[in-house]
Amino acid sequence: MRGESGEARNPAPGAAVPARADVVVAGAGPVGLFAALLLARAGADVVVLERRTRRSGHSRAIGIHSPALAALESAGVAADLVAAGVRIPGGQARCRGRLLAELSFEPVPGPYPFVLSLPQAETEGMLERHLGRAGVEPRRGVEVTGLRRVAKGVVLQTNWGEIEARFVVAADGARSVVRDAAGIAAPVRTYPDAYVMGDFAETSGREADARAVLYLESAGVVESFPLPGARRRWVVRTGRRAGEPELDALVEAVRRRTGVVLDPGSNTMLSAFGVRRRIAEQFSAGRVALVGDAAHEISPIGGQGMNLGWLDAVALAPHLLSGLSGDEVGPRLESWAAQRRAAARAAAQRAHLNMALGRPVPGLLLPVRNGLLGSVAAVPSLHDAVARTFTMTSR
Repeated sequence: MRGESGEARNPAPGAAVPARADVVVAGAGPVGLFAALLLARAGADVVVLERRTRRSGHSRAIGIHSPALAALESAGVAADLVAAGVRIPGGQARCRGRLLAELSFEPVPGPYPFVLSLPQAETEGMLERHLGRAGVEPRRGVEVTGLRRVAKGVVLQTNWGEIEARFVVAADGARSVVRDAAGIAAPVRTYPDAYVMGDFAETSGREADARAVLYLESAGVVESFPLPGARRRWVVRTGRRAGEPELDALVEAVRRRTGVVLDPGSNTMLSAFGVRRRIAEQFSAGRVALVGDAAHEISPIGGQGMNLGWLDAVALAPHLLSGLSGDEVGPRLESWAAQRRAAARAAAQRAHLNMALGRPVPGLLLPVRNGLLGSVAAVPSLHDAVARTFTMTSR
């Protein structure tokens, strides 16, 4: 077995898998942990398998949207997350030092009229603690290598032996081994967009609040989001493919495009990433269901991916529980899969529009784009529709 850096490693102690379970969840990221928590709290015998021997401290996803918070509330987690995170009540669009538009999430219906900012590593830690209270600990160092279908279930093959489950939930990421072993195709589309992001100490002045800020500059977008602990995440669109991120280049790009001066010494995270779109051709095959990035990988711009996965899981759980009670769930799983695939396609389209909005704009078109944004924000019905779109709220 090999680690993420390629070096040989041994599976974590205690990783041995049981012979059978009601549901096996492959992947202990935020979506897999949440799916397991929903099922375990309902009384299912759940086993969570995770290839990594330890949880990653890297946090790409930070935004938790209103519908996802409502889903997390059903598992008893939302209150703890809200207490730990920063509530983003809205945002601004700026260009060349001028305010173009303001967006408030106050019109978003429900108890969570905001986007919650919390690093993914903290979210995962909280989900794992809640899952432990439900009697389930992820079995780390266990790598799925294949599967075979049996009469009323699925046998997963791993580096620590086989485990038979009545259902398998694949939450093992965009390069899902379970998806491939189940014979589900997931064609990939790559985009020319690339980004560098980093976390820094909060700056003074107009950034010293809980709003998100989009700097829609001619050279490309700069995004700024508050984090817990008086910190802020900065995301810069670059003009080249994502490679090894450079701290000085990120700080200089932010200064040049926005006028905000970041302290390089306060940087705690630095990452570069490109953009892919990968939507599985089907989200279920027999008793295997795909959730999260295993089902749909979309642009992280707009912060929909993790939230979309949680909504996959909360919609899936009742069908699996019904199947465990002896009901025939084949048609229901197919219906769930069709609905979630449609939701993923809609999210991918929103992500495409978000990326297009942040691309470089020729000087002559810049005032046209900026004027259009201001006009949309000034119309209450359009403003509210945009707020619902940004928070993934359907109504």
